[in-house]
Amino acid sequence: MAGHAVLVAFADTISEAAHAEVLGLDAALQARPFEGLVETVPAFVNLLITFDPMRTDPAAIETHLRALRAPPLTRTGQSHDIQVTYDGPDLAEVARQTGLTPAEVARTHASGDYKVCLYGFAPGYAYLGGLPAALRLDRKPAPVRDVPAGSVIIAGGQCLITTLTMPTGWWIIGHTETKVLTDDPARPFRFAVGDAIRFVP
Repeated sequence: MAGHAVLVAFADTISEAAHAEVLGLDAALQARPFEGLVETVPAFVNLLITFDPMRTDPAAIETHLRALRAPPLTRTGQSHDIQVTYDGPDLAEVARQTGLTPAEVARTHASGDYKVCLYGFAPGYAYLGGLPAALRLDRKPAPVRDVPAGSVIIAGGQCLITTLTMPTGWWIIGHTETKVLTDDPARPFRFAVGDAIRFVP
C-alpha cells in the first residue's frame, strides 16, 4: 500500500488465470464498493484501487476486500473487427526471426484470438493478449523514434495499436486507419477491457 492506493496482486507472471482473478475482484468491487472508493484499474495480474483517505483507510479496505466474494471472471465484451495493412518496416525481420514468410506472418497475426487486457503507458494504449506463439519475439535491442499513430506492433505475447507518434521497442508489422481514441468524453477509448479484437487483412 502506498499513498492513497492499494495494489492487489494475484501472480508474478502473466496468465489467463491471474487475469480472471483481477477481473473477478474488479467486478465484485463495482457491485459492492466500499465507502471512499475512487477508481479501480485492472492490469494483467493486479488491480490498483485508489481511495479517498478522508473517507476510509487501508485497514478498512483490507477488511472489505477479504469479505468480498470475488470468483474469477472471464469478461466477455464487444467484438471489434480491425482492418490492417501488413506493410510495417519490421515485417521482413519478424519473418526472418520466426522462420515464416511475410505473408505467413500476416496470416498468423490475423488468426490470433485477441482480448483487451488493460490500458497503460500512453492514452488509448490497449494491451491485447492472444498473440499466436509463432510470433512471440522479445522487444528490439533498442527503440526507434517517431513511430506513427495507427501502427500495429507486437512483442512478447502481446499486440497493440499505437495512438500517438512515439518511440517504441516493439516490432512494427502493419498499420490501421481505425482510431482507438474517440471524441466522446464519456467513452474516450474505442475498446473496453475484455473486448475481443479480430484483425482483418
